[in-house]
Amino acid sequence: QVQLVESGGGLVQPGGSLRLSCSASGITFSIYIMGWYRQAPGKERELVATIGGAGNTYYTDSVKGRFTISRDNAKNTVYLQMNSLKTEDTAVYYCNAVHQSIGLKYWGQGTQVTVSS
Repeated sequence: QVQLVESGGGLVQPGGSLRLSCSASGITFSIYIMGWYRQAPGKERELVATIGGAGNTYYTDSVKGRFTISRDNAKNTVYLQMNSLKTEDTAVYYCNAVHQSIGLKYWGQGTQVTVSS
Protein backbone atom coordinates (compact mmCIF):
# COMPACT_ATOMS: atom_id res chain seq x y z
CA GLN A 1 0.00 0.00 0.00
CA VAL A 2 2.86 2.38 0.77
CA GLN A 3 4.50 3.77 -2.32
CA LEU A 4 7.24 6.31 -2.89
CA VAL A 5 7.65 7.15 -6.56
CA GLU A 6 10.61 9.21 -7.73
CA SER A 7 10.82 11.16 -10.95
CA GLY A 8 13.03 13.77 -12.56
CA GLY A 9 16.27 11.89 -13.02
CA GLY A 10 18.20 11.91 -16.25
CA LEU A 11 21.39 12.88 -18.01
CA VAL A 12 22.82 16.33 -17.45
CA GLN A 13 26.13 18.04 -18.17
CA PRO A 14 28.43 19.20 -15.37
CA GLY A 15 27.19 22.50 -14.01
CA GLY A 16 23.62 21.74 -14.95
CA SER A 17 20.53 21.32 -12.81
CA LEU A 18 17.86 18.74 -12.14
CA ARG A 19 14.88 18.62 -9.84
CA LEU A 20 13.88 15.28 -8.40
CA SER A 21 10.39 14.65 -7.09
CA CYS A 22 9.07 11.93 -4.84
CA SER A 23 5.34 11.42 -4.50
CA ALA A 24 4.20 9.42 -1.47
CA SER A 25 1.00 7.48 -0.98
CA GLY A 26 -0.27 5.20 1.74
CA ILE A 27 1.30 7.20 4.58
CA THR A 28 0.37 10.22 6.63
CA PHE A 29 2.96 12.30 4.87
CA SER A 30 3.21 15.17 7.35
CA ILE A 31 4.45 12.95 10.20
CA TYR A 32 7.30 11.43 8.19
CA ILE A 33 10.82 12.72 7.91
CA MET A 34 11.59 12.66 4.21
CA GLY A 35 15.02 12.18 2.76
CA TRP A 36 17.09 11.60 -0.33
CA TYR A 37 19.86 9.03 -0.50
CA ARG A 38 22.12 8.13 -3.36
CA GLN A 39 24.23 5.17 -4.36
CA ALA A 40 26.98 5.25 -6.95
CA PRO A 41 28.29 2.09 -8.61
CA GLY A 42 30.56 0.18 -6.26
CA LYS A 43 29.79 2.45 -3.32
CA GLU A 44 27.51 2.28 -0.34
CA ARG A 45 24.28 4.20 -0.17
CA GLU A 46 24.76 7.61 1.43
CA LEU A 47 22.42 10.17 2.89
CA VAL A 48 22.12 13.34 0.82
CA ALA A 49 19.49 15.43 2.60
CA THR A 50 16.52 15.21 4.94
CA ILE A 51 13.59 17.42 5.78
CA GLY A 52 11.31 17.16 8.78
CA GLY A 53 7.61 17.81 8.86
CA ALA A 54 8.13 21.39 10.00
CA GLY A 55 10.65 22.10 7.26
CA ASN A 56 13.89 21.61 9.18
CA THR A 57 16.63 20.40 6.85
CA TYR A 58 19.93 18.55 6.87
CA TYR A 59 22.50 18.25 4.08
CA THR A 60 25.62 16.21 3.73
CA ASP A 61 28.69 18.42 3.34
CA SER A 62 29.33 17.53 -0.29
CA VAL A 63 26.02 19.02 -1.47
CA LYS A 64 25.66 22.05 0.81
CA GLY A 65 25.07 25.20 -1.18
CA ARG A 66 24.18 23.22 -4.31
CA PHE A 67 21.18 21.07 -3.38
CA THR A 68 17.93 22.11 -1.76
CA ILE A 69 15.39 19.75 -0.26
CA SER A 70 11.80 20.88 0.16
CA ARG A 71 8.40 19.38 0.75
CA ASP A 72 4.80 20.15 -0.02
CA ASN A 73 2.66 18.38 2.55
CA ALA A 74 -0.53 19.25 0.68
CA LYS A 75 0.79 17.34 -2.33
CA ASN A 76 2.51 14.55 -0.38
CA THR A 77 5.66 15.34 -2.31
CA VAL A 78 9.31 15.93 -1.47
CA TYR A 79 11.72 17.57 -3.89
CA LEU A 80 15.46 17.74 -4.36
CA GLN A 81 16.65 20.68 -6.42
CA MET A 82 20.17 19.93 -7.62
CA ASN A 83 22.25 22.78 -9.02
CA SER A 84 25.88 23.02 -10.12
CA LEU A 85 25.95 19.29 -10.66
CA LYS A 86 29.27 17.48 -10.68
CA THR A 87 30.27 14.15 -12.15
CA GLU A 88 30.65 12.93 -8.57
CA ASP A 89 26.89 13.37 -8.14
CA THR A 90 26.22 10.54 -10.57
CA ALA A 91 24.22 7.91 -8.72
CA VAL A 92 20.86 6.31 -8.28
CA TYR A 93 18.87 8.63 -6.04
CA TYR A 94 16.38 7.12 -3.62
CA CYS A 95 13.50 8.71 -1.79
CA ASN A 96 13.14 7.72 1.85
CA ALA A 97 10.43 8.19 4.46
CA VAL A 98 10.91 7.66 8.20
CA HIS A 99 8.11 7.92 10.72
CA GLN A 100 8.97 10.65 13.18
CA SER A 101 7.84 8.61 16.21
CA ILE A 102 7.72 4.96 15.19
CA GLY A 103 10.54 2.93 13.64
CA LEU A 104 9.02 2.65 10.19
CA LYS A 105 11.04 3.26 7.06
CA TYR A 106 10.11 3.16 3.39
CA TRP A 107 12.07 3.49 0.17
CA GLY A 108 11.33 4.46 -3.38
CA GLN A 109 12.57 2.51 -6.38
CA GLY A 110 15.28 4.99 -7.25
CA THR A 111 15.90 7.28 -10.18
CA GLN A 112 19.15 7.50 -12.14
CA VAL A 113 21.05 10.78 -12.23
CA THR A 114 23.99 10.86 -14.60
CA VAL A 115 26.26 13.89 -14.79
CA SER A 116 28.54 13.63 -17.78
CA SER A 117 29.92 15.68 -20.62
